[in-house]
Amino acid sequence: MTTVLLVEDSLTETELLTRYLRQAGLTVVSVTNGEEAQLKFQIHNPDLVLLDVILPGQSGFELCRKLKTSSKTRHIPVVICSTKDTEADKLWGSMLGADAYLPKPVDSKELINLVFRLTAIHTRGM
Repeated sequence: MTTVLLVEDSLTETELLTRYLRQAGLTVVSVTNGEEAQLKFQIHNPDLVLLDVILPGQSGFELCRKLKTSSKTRHIPVVICSTKDTEADKLWGSMLGADAYLPKPVDSKELINLVFRLTAIHTRGM
């Protein structure tokens, strides 16, 4: 079963995104900040990380950079999901290694299609 690590500090967004992902048959592990996310990597082996940009402590951009520069996690697809939807934000996310950038509010079908596409690519590449 595909596991998504959701890094989101808004309870409302967490509930909404979790519902979309679970309805598609995905397992969701949610945390509210980057530090918790890094701890979850020691317990879970997520197939994809879905993260917000604006988080308490380190930003989603910083977490993305850490994940994509670590030999242990660089292969895991990262999707940034944020209200910060400028071309500069998308470019910055891409430069830091994000595999995709979804603007909020999230379209559930777009999210699910993207998750399945990226996890299929990840699985084939292993």
